[in-house]
Amino acid sequence: MSEKLQSLSLSYKKAPFEIREKLTLSEREIKDLYIKLKDILGLREAMIISTCNRTEMYYRSSRELSSELVRLLASVKGVESTELYGYFDYLTAEEEALTYLFEVSLGLHSQVVGDQQIINQVKQAYQWAADMDMAGTFLHRVLHTIFFANKRVVQETEFHDGAASTSYATIDLMQTILPAMSQPKILVLGLGEMGEDVAKTLFEKEIRNVTLCNRTFDKAETLAAAYSYEAMSYFELISRIAEFDIIISSLRLVQPIITRSVLGKRNSITYCFDLSIPHSISPDVAELPGVVFYGLDEIQQITDESIDKRLAAVPAVKGIIAELVSDIDTWSRELQVSPTIHKLKNALEQIRQEEMARHLKGLTQEEARKMEKITSGMMQKIIKMPVLQLKAACKRGEAEELIDFLTDLFDLEKGSVKV
Repeated sequence: MSEKLQSLSLSYKKAPFEIREKLTLSEREIKDLYIKLKDILGLREAMIISTCNRTEMYYRSSRELSSELVRLLASVKGVESTELYGYFDYLTAEEEALTYLFEVSLGLHSQVVGDQQIINQVKQAYQWAADMDMAGTFLHRVLHTIFFANKRVVQETEFHDGAASTSYATIDLMQTILPAMSQPKILVLGLGEMGEDVAKTLFEKEIRNVTLCNRTFDKAETLAAAYSYEAMSYFELISRIAEFDIIISSLRLVQPIITRSVLGKRNSITYCFDLSIPHSISPDVAELPGVVFYGLDEIQQITDESIDKRLAAVPAVKGIIAELVSDIDTWSRELQVSPTIHKLKNALEQIRQEEMARHLKGLTQEEARKMEKITSGMMQKIIKMPVLQLKAACKRGEAEELIDFLTDLFDLEKGSVKV
């Protein structure tokens, strides 16, 4: 039975954050897992993707190995495998697994539809698989086709246009004003899920001169260290607020902490982005000269427009995927018969060479040259029909039967032809 691509997936769609967090893999853990996949399961091609939203394995095997893979993953992370089985999805049909890998890589299954970060994470996963010699002919072809698909999606659709998350929309809006400011100081206030995402987005967009402030200082300090930002105590907020040109707040408070009186002592134009419900920045700060206020409703409108545009492009993206998956499927099927074609050509060539050797002694150079040309042409015509039949059988999904028939008929495993 031939090998086929299969997948094992744990993602935000079925697994809560607590489970995903337990199974998030570091580079070292991923590479250790590759060694186990080789030594224990005998896999030759596999790729592991691990992000905050998903941990997935794509592998080629003639067997269905989902249970074994879950146990290996659990052993690497030191958790009980029995806790995990209900959170995984399995795809054992190659076309389904292949389509899913394309859809994940292009952002169709991201929490933020069309997220472009995932393609970079897939590139990193592919690099680590290659480093561990786990990306063979098949995965090389698939991943390069995925990168080509991503270029087509960017060029031919609006799937990646606009900012489809609140944090991205906020930073995109903020970036429109940055050119008019000289080294602005930015304050990110509140580091819950939204604030943490804002800090991460600022870092990804290489925006520096950022200070993080949170009611729990330890979290601000830890996150600031990760991004080389400054951490500020929540108790310093009021006394230092005038230092900042841009304030992005996602604090959850009963009453706004940043009011007209708090902002009254600033020395420059201040841009306020309030992502909180209820407000942590009082909307009436906009009445102060030199203060520009953006509320969540305005930012969410930008996000909604982007999401609508991306969702409208989904059918076009799926069309590109279907076309390229079909191309890979045809190539993969032909790849399956390549060793048989190669063996058959070698076996028939061996007969030709042996028969030529028997008659060359009595021939002139010119006669030998003509015999070489004639017999080579005959061999090309003889081999043509079996090759065409094999390729046609691939498209019908009947290649294995014909491979077995030709292997037995011509004794290809022994490298000689029955005559």
